[in-house]
Amino acid sequence: MMHSADVKEKSFRHSQAMCREQLGRILSSGDFDATDRERRFLHYVVEECLSGRDARIKAYTIAVDVFGRVDTFDPQVDPIVRIAASHLRRSLERYYLKAGKSDPIVVGIPTGSYVPTFLGRSPADEGAAPRASDLSATLDRPPPGRDDIRAQLERMALSADFPNAGRTRAFLNYVVEEVLAGRGDRIKGYSIALEIFKRNEGFTQDDPVVRIEAARLRRVLERYYLVAGQNDPVRIDLPKGGYIPVFNWNAVPSSEGDKVAGPGSVAAPSAPEQRFPPRLRFIGAAVVFAVAIVVAYWTVGRYASTLPAGLSLKPDGPTLVIAPFANLGSEPNSELYTKGLTEELLTALPRFKEIKVFGRETSTALQPDVAVAQVRDELGAQYLLAGGVRASGTRIRVTARLVDTSDGSILWSRDYDNDLQSRDLFTIQSDVASKVATAIAQPYGVIAHVDVVNAPPDDLGAYECTLGFYAYRADLTVERHAKVRECLERAVARYPGYATAWGMLSIIYLDEGRFQFNPKVGSPAPLQRSLQAARRATQLEPDNSRALQALMTALFFNRQPDEALRVGEQALAANPNDTELKGEFGTRLAMGGQWERGATLLDEALSLNPRNGGYYHGTRALAAYMLRDNRKAVAEIKQADLQKFPLFHVVAAVIFAEADMIADAQLEGETFMRMRPDFIANLEEELNVRNFRVSDQLRLVASLRKAGLPVADGMEASISHSLVKP
Repeated sequence: MMHSADVKEKSFRHSQAMCREQLGRILSSGDFDATDRERRFLHYVVEECLSGRDARIKAYTIAVDVFGRVDTFDPQVDPIVRIAASHLRRSLERYYLKAGKSDPIVVGIPTGSYVPTFLGRSPADEGAAPRASDLSATLDRPPPGRDDIRAQLERMALSADFPNAGRTRAFLNYVVEEVLAGRGDRIKGYSIALEIFKRNEGFTQDDPVVRIEAARLRRVLERYYLVAGQNDPVRIDLPKGGYIPVFNWNAVPSSEGDKVAGPGSVAAPSAPEQRFPPRLRFIGAAVVFAVAIVVAYWTVGRYASTLPAGLSLKPDGPTLVIAPFANLGSEPNSELYTKGLTEELLTALPRFKEIKVFGRETSTALQPDVAVAQVRDELGAQYLLAGGVRASGTRIRVTARLVDTSDGSILWSRDYDNDLQSRDLFTIQSDVASKVATAIAQPYGVIAHVDVVNAPPDDLGAYECTLGFYAYRADLTVERHAKVRECLERAVARYPGYATAWGMLSIIYLDEGRFQFNPKVGSPAPLQRSLQAARRATQLEPDNSRALQALMTALFFNRQPDEALRVGEQALAANPNDTELKGEFGTRLAMGGQWERGATLLDEALSLNPRNGGYYHGTRALAAYMLRDNRKAVAEIKQADLQKFPLFHVVAAVIFAEADMIADAQLEGETFMRMRPDFIANLEEELNVRNFRVSDQLRLVASLRKAGLPVADGMEASISHSLVKP
């Protein structure tokens, strides 16, 4: 890795030339599949770094200099740089797996920074055996030897408390033996995929099989040493951020987060590095991880006095494999449609961040009639999506089914019929893929429903927190709010990199403030905590639907409606099939005065998710009221039926009053006053924080009076006066 150093100017210029030559090699390669924008990004940061201006490389300068953003650009709100950096990192990874695998310099963009790093490598050093000094230790007790490590490996293999889910044992045996054989520098995701999971040489990082199995192995190791292995002499760990195991005597304390090889540890040495002098230092993975935890800890409250055992960045949610759909017809279009549909599904499903979808390489390596046992045992996936396509003349029928790999049961199946005379082939593909993705992967879809009934037992509760969040959103009760808040706070303390949980926690904090659910005493205030948590979520995953939904909503209630709606547009474009997001964005648009468009989006969300739309039925009722469609308003508010949610009753009161159902309006008003006696006393502030237009506020006040609620005299004058304030 290249570090700042006092070197001779000639050597420095020579190193700069080599780095620029490598940059040109990358940019001119046909295997570097980055967009023009990402290529400009890479060229900019490399040149800034080599020119000694690496301290200037920030999201703001990149946005302004590379992407043409105006000087009011706010990286906390506009994630364009983070998204482009994420894409650029993946493009560089793919390049070095193919055309660049023998290049003398590896250019990287470390996660958490935009300052490039440059790693020099020498082919002559590849496969070098570890030197004796590499296997020595500075502790008084020598580190575990090869015989000790192999004995521990055998001990674990014989233990009933060390399960063999997926290819866990094969994975562990492989990486341990590679280290002991002096080939630790060969342990990469690519080599593991080929050797253990039998992928072909076209394997890329788009296929998450190695990462998923590594996460499973880390959990298995953690549980083993907490129970059966707590007194074993040797501890084997697989540090996050890599696949090279480390070995310690079990009596030696080890850190709870990322473990790095150090005194008392055995790890494979990497090939010797050639040092070059750009003015930057690579921050070690353990330091980056520790800083991330500290930032998360101080940014959004103190959730625990110490980090819990087994701390990691993210929990594992449900995993899904898409088998290639079978061509069941003889028409010329059948094969084209079948392949295209599988590709569309591989694009649509990964947008739902609550599930993990195996990549294209995994899918295309399977047969359409792949055995459920193969998916379960070789990949460790919980769910299999399969199906077939039959074409006859101008008619096309798609059959899709979702299978539980634990027992082979079919959880869901659906037929989709289309006519090529009415729509083109590509439109049909996209539409069917969207419908399938929405049905099985949306927050209230088939997978979530199955997991609520039979929650996974081994994820320490984090995934159950997300399921609890959606259950809370369905009924909006103060009791469930408290439980979900506590659960999510534990989840982000244990998994600081879990963007979905941060986004959900942001919404929970927001409800604490806007609904007065279980308010906590002290600072920061709930709306501030909500915005902080939302920004943390989008920093972790800029394209995460729940993170963007949280940021949109938090900005809206922090009196930044224009920015909120801009984020909402971005989020909806990223995942138009997410009904939770679509409903929330429709609500924000409506309350911001765009009642017709808001009502349209709410109708779309409710049509895709009719079972769990109580809150959005209520907002749709309010939109109908504002659009003077009293019949629709009454029908929608009755469908909402959120009896334990206070604001349901005040919305019902104004709707019933406007529909001349005065007795019903008065009853709802009385119920509301018992549940929220403070609301009407602070009516103007409550309406302002929701960004209602002045004309809409005046209409609501008139209806509240008609329903018999005790609105203060002069409220209309006060609201109207705010319209002419300087």
